[in-house]
Amino acid sequence: MTLRRRPDWSLYLVTNRTLLGNRVPEEVIGAAVLGGVTAVQLREKDLPTRDFVEIAARLRNVLKPLGIPLIINDRPDVALAAGADGVHLGQRDVSCSAARKILGPAALIGLSVETERQAEEAESLEIDYLGVSAVFTTPIKTDTAMIWGLEGLRRLRGRSRHPLVAIGGINAANVAEVIEAGADGIAVVSAILGADDPEAAARDLRRRIEDARLRRIG
Repeated sequence: MTLRRRPDWSLYLVTNRTLLGNRVPEEVIGAAVLGGVTAVQLREKDLPTRDFVEIAARLRNVLKPLGIPLIINDRPDVALAAGADGVHLGQRDVSCSAARKILGPAALIGLSVETERQAEEAESLEIDYLGVSAVFTTPIKTDTAMIWGLEGLRRLRGRSRHPLVAIGGINAANVAEVIEAGADGIAVVSAILGADDPEAAARDLRRRIEDARLRRIG
């Protein structure tokens, strides 16, 4: 594990093998990073553990020299074996405290929150960010407990001490209002991986994020 730091969650890419198709994951993700992606989550729900670790290790070798954190979805054991920077947990995964014991004090730990009650309970946890899911409806994840919407995101921003990474249905058309509503960053899948040019798509999203931040500050 690397030394603990304060990552930039501005543009958080979540992987999806279906959207990658026949493209080489390291090449597509590397291009997205060149465009402005600041963190990457490797999400694999059905791979054998050995394959998951091997893919994670290859991706780590691409991202580490660039200073981009690699987060593993759900699996602290895979994160540890691959030398990833941390793990993202859902409400039904291993607890944050257990993940911390497995990965150590330097690990980055994120937690999905799908209701206001879950977000309130997360205030007592020593974690690095909340994944606010889902802000808008999305065909990629259909089992969320609620849709936060922009007003829900604003309410959460006023109550939470954690960085907020918004996910769910976010794209170039609505990213600005998500940032203006209080998100510290956005997590996207299809907005980058579904694009013909992932680097250009990431660059456009990052520009919109930074412009929205300037308006929020102003």
